[in-house]
Amino acid sequence: MEIKKERAILAGLCASSFPENERSTAESLEELSALVETAGGVAVSYLIQNRPTPDARSFIGDGKVQELREIILANDCNLAVFDNELSPSQMRVLSEDLGVKVLDRSGLILDIFASRAQTREGQLQVELAQYHYLLPRLTGMWTHLVRQTAGGGTSPIGTRGPGETQLETDRRHIRRKMQKLRDELEEVRKVRGVQRRQREKNKVPVIALVGYTNAGKSTLLNCLTGSDIPANNRLFDTLDTTTRKLRLDELTEVLLSDTVGFIRKLPHHLVEAFKATLEELCFSDVLLHVIDISNPEWEEQARVVDELIVQLGAQETPCIRVFNKCDAHMGELPHGESIVCISAKTGEGSAELLEKIGKLLDIGKKRVCLRLPYSKGGVLELLHREAQVLSTEYLDDCIAVSAVIKSDLWGRVREFSENVQDPDEAED
Repeated sequence: MEIKKERAILAGLCASSFPENERSTAESLEELSALVETAGGVAVSYLIQNRPTPDARSFIGDGKVQELREIILANDCNLAVFDNELSPSQMRVLSEDLGVKVLDRSGLILDIFASRAQTREGQLQVELAQYHYLLPRLTGMWTHLVRQTAGGGTSPIGTRGPGETQLETDRRHIRRKMQKLRDELEEVRKVRGVQRRQREKNKVPVIALVGYTNAGKSTLLNCLTGSDIPANNRLFDTLDTTTRKLRLDELTEVLLSDTVGFIRKLPHHLVEAFKATLEELCFSDVLLHVIDISNPEWEEQARVVDELIVQLGAQETPCIRVFNKCDAHMGELPHGESIVCISAKTGEGSAELLEKIGKLLDIGKKRVCLRLPYSKGGVLELLHREAQVLSTEYLDDCIAVSAVIKSDLWGRVREFSENVQDPDEAED
């Protein structure tokens, strides 16, 4: 049986008192429409209100609320989604005046995250963010209950004096739940810390994919590693971090991690909740900032991601800007030292990207000829384990070894070297 989709009316406020990135525009409402679709609904119409400041009671003003109600009735809508964040009292007033369920952008994003999280870690993070969102909105949920007043007032006989209201009980319960979730997420952080130290001990570089939601990060991960992670054309398709091994050359293997996509007006408490996952960015060796160049809004999207990278404290990590979907772009393509244009779908440009990653990681290879004393047989074992041994000859006074090594191994074998060559030159 086909599930009937919820029909939503979208509304936004473009107030001159708002910072420019908080104002609603046709583009931000188009993105909101895609979010509604991702959540399983359909946006049937939208309305933008222009005014200097938001109305304290109804956010968009009583006249626009009446206009919105008429659109809702005419289009048989059962949901109103606002592009801006609403206060608990505004949400309550709008829900009563419009006669339908009211959500703001933060609530909608949280709803999508809740349906997408697959791992226990992802579910913990979403649950914590939902409680952050719910706590200040509890008052409106308990307006049907009579609450005590300190000393008399209009409370019925028998309800005055000390005691705890249902509202206060729920607040205490939610705060306890939030603390429990924070403790569980702290355990996740500790596990990640152990894994990270193990990687550092084994000298395994980590590359993190970051970018706006739906920029093509999962498709790029599949392209580079040969994985088959689901990569659908919808917002927030990836919530749980996925890590795969990537071989840059015959000597170097790195870990490539896909992270949750960013979006404008991403709720602050959601960023906070996902820090257990996103802190990986700070410990990565290289960031790949994936940008959908086929999107007319790509510059604004890139700015949003750059701001969140700074917010997470990862601005010092070396970063390559990866302009994806270049096969769908008609204009001039960007170029520069830390820029690569690719098509993750076709694989075009992936070789150049791997080369740039290699340069950033300083994994330049050297072909060396070594003369090892027989007392240093352990060095030969090291070469077989961490380098590419081309030939070994056992002479009277030493072991002659020809090998291709990574630059980080050079300091440990330098004293035994006869000469050093670039492996490409040696082939010529």
